[in-house]
Order: sequence, then C-alpha cells, then structure tokens
Amino acid sequence: MAAQGERQVQFKLILAGNGGTGKTTFVKRHLTGEFEKNYVATLGAEVHPLTFHTSRGPIKFDVWDTAGQEKFGGLRDGYYIQAQGAIIMFDLTSRVSYQNVPNWYKDLVRVCEHIPTVLCGNKVDVKDREVKAKSIVFHRKKNLQYYDISAKRNHNIEKPFLWLARKLIGDPSVELVAMPALAPPEVVMDPALAAQYEHDLEVAQMTPLPDEDGDL
Repeated sequence: MAAQGERQVQFKLILAGNGGTGKTTFVKRHLTGEFEKNYVATLGAEVHPLTFHTSRGPIKFDVWDTAGQEKFGGLRDGYYIQAQGAIIMFDLTSRVSYQNVPNWYKDLVRVCEHIPTVLCGNKVDVKDREVKAKSIVFHRKKNLQYYDISAKRNHNIEKPFLWLARKLIGDPSVELVAMPALAPPEVVMDPALAAQYEHDLEVAQMTPLPDEDGDL
C-alpha cells in the first residue's frame, strides 16, 4: 500500500510474444500479481497488478498477459489500447520465437506507436541455447532495451520493470528500495554460464550491426 501522502503511479503494461516463451511464468513469479490477477474475458487476457517500491514511491504495473490467445493468430487491438509500456518475450531455446519478435513489435506500434518497450530473451538457464547473443540485434535496430532473463531462476526479472519505471516517470536515477516478493527459484543456474552469457551480450552490443534490411 502507498504510504499516506504518497501517490501511487499506475501504468498499463503489455506482455507479448509467442506462446510457450514463459510469459505467464514470468509474471507469476511476482506473488502479488498471482494473488490479485483479474481476467478480461472479452479479450482472453489476465491482468496481473504488480507493485514495485521505488525511491520515487510505489509504482504499479497492470501487466496484461495473453492467456494463450496468441495461438489464434495475433491479438485484438483492445488488448493493446492505452498501453503505456511493453515487454516482448522470446525463448532463447527457440529460434522461431525470436523470428516472430518483429511481428509482435509491428502489432504493438500499430496500436500504441512508440511506447517504452523491453525485449526479453527468457530461459537463459537452459544450456541448449539456440539464439546466441550475437544474433539478437532487433532491439538495437528499434532502440529497445534488452535483457537475458530466467523466469524459473528469478534471474533479471525485476530489470525490465525498473527500466520501464525510469522511462515512464522520466527519472533515470530511480531505484528499487525493496525487492518484490517472488516465488522461490525452480532451477539453479551455473554462475560461470551466467557470467559467460553476460560477457557475450556485452561483446555483441559492441559489434557493428549487419547491413541487411531485414528486421532481424
């Protein structure tokens, strides 16, 4: 709850991406959102209210998860309308889920234009990674933020929200003052592997973008 005199800021946040990429797992790691979710039957969406306690007071994201509707070929415009931020998720073990990122982004900007957007590669805990750091260039072409995450390991899962909070309230110095209540990690990731992936991402960011015009 917001303390007396503290105004809670609230934003509608879209969670998009192929089915099976771990979007629902990601949002359900935040226990408050799992306990308090609402279902929007007309759009086949679950809305999970997630509150983050920051140096600028509480910030609440109403996270719209598709509840499987993406299986039917895209999402209705009503899902996107009035969204103020977005997370597009793909699965690092599925090349096709990354190849579909431009389609999700196109749907998003068609309705919302250019809202703050984070691209997340989920399942970084899995050793058989198909989508390598050097292949992940879409965010650089479209000026999005990118994070490797693991929903099952709770790795980096607060970072997209902190980045979005900073963008949406226009203050790059905002920090979390309390970590959100999370479900216990389901898997343990080898620290050496995590360090290697972080290094690979840093190297990839410094590599010139390929010249071809394709979205990926």
